Amino acid sequence: MKVLVIGSGGREHVLAERLARSDHVKKVFCAPGNGGTAAIAENVPLEPDAHQDLVKFTKECHIDLTVVGPEAPLCAGIVDQFQAADLPIFGPTQSAARLEGDKAYAKKLMHAALVPTAEARSFDRFEDARTYVATRDTPQVVKASGLAAGKGVVVCDDPADALLALEDIMLARRFGDAGTTVVVEEKLTGPELSVLAVVDGHTIYVLEPSQDHKPVGEGDTGPNTGGMGAYSPPPIATEAIMSQIEREILVPIVNGLECKGVPYCGLLYAGLMLTAAGPKVLEFNCRVGDPEAQAVLPRLRSDLFELLHATVHHQLEEVRLQWDPRPAVCVVMASAGYPCPYEKGKEIRGIETAEALDGVKVYHAGTKRLENRLVTSGGRVLGVTALGDDLAAAQRRAYEAVDCISFEGALFRRDIAARAIG
Repeated sequence: MKVLVIGSGGREHVLAERLARSDHVKKVFCAPGNGGTAAIAENVPLEPDAHQDLVKFTKECHIDLTVVGPEAPLCAGIVDQFQAADLPIFGPTQSAARLEGDKAYAKKLMHAALVPTAEARSFDRFEDARTYVATRDTPQVVKASGLAAGKGVVVCDDPADALLALEDIMLARRFGDAGTTVVVEEKLTGPELSVLAVVDGHTIYVLEPSQDHKPVGEGDTGPNTGGMGAYSPPPIATEAIMSQIEREILVPIVNGLECKGVPYCGLLYAGLMLTAAGPKVLEFNCRVGDPEAQAVLPRLRSDLFELLHATVHHQLEEVRLQWDPRPAVCVVMASAGYPCPYEKGKEIRGIETAEALDGVKVYHAGTKRLENRLVTSGGRVLGVTALGDDLAAAQRRAYEAVDCISFEGALFRRDIAARAIG
């Protein structure tokens, strides 16, 4: 079969790489892809927001399955358009993807479904939000309600910082229209956990868990990013915790959507905080995380195409997945300045040397090829993933690989998975 992967990041590289391994797949296309996907697939010069052009391309090339990587096209209704054209596509519909695209809506749905989450208020007017925040004397989290590429969350230990965050999001429009509505919620404490599940409308299959590192600086300091690294599985994700998450969070939210006439079919991502009172939801996403995908999917021994194909055709109850027991650590190498403005076009060297190490794979996130050179083209440039016999071995190997790679201004954290190892 022929498969189309929509997107250009590290998540899409690992999706394309795993799909290309399938005995069922003879060719993979990526739209638009990146410098890494070009080596395993055919890159197509179509952007994720060009829905009608993608529908046309899918028909003309007789694509058997389309897989959507990023959240923006999902929230804009690309799945609805493909389904209207009777084209198989993996991902939730626009109404289901609202779970990620509208944080205020997601909060209301969680409360209605009795899903444990932080206490929160939503505001459309700056004056109302400012008045509310001014009465708080505990740490708050200010979130742009719309899509902000994983950067629209500001954790404010000082209430005065929450007022500045409101001004930045609602008045200065740092995240554009995503900040028209904000969600202000209590700051939860505890270790974070990322849980991915595949849902086919009536069956939920929970994948191996992971832990993401959002802040740009070591020790979880600095502004939030799209993710500076991840590892899988985290020791905190015990069998009891995972069972509780499925029972108290995943099942109720899927049922809550169903009760609203919105069946969920695709990848459901739950970003969680393991608080003293139990797991609570920080956010839901409607697609596989990035860089969580680069830590989780390399551990999948089963055929990814079979999993996605079964989901699209509502046959998920027939699937049984096999996983590599070895843990994986993914370290993101980013451009200098990220997540603020950064320069592009820096030549990248050393990837071949890194991938020569046992158990190492380098996933491209923001790269492109200029003649015979590979150069940076995004904020997050590479995801360097390593498998090891234990978490410490995986971490050592990942950083050994990182040290093989160079480009001007390369930015990365040296403490991915350090807390779990400690």
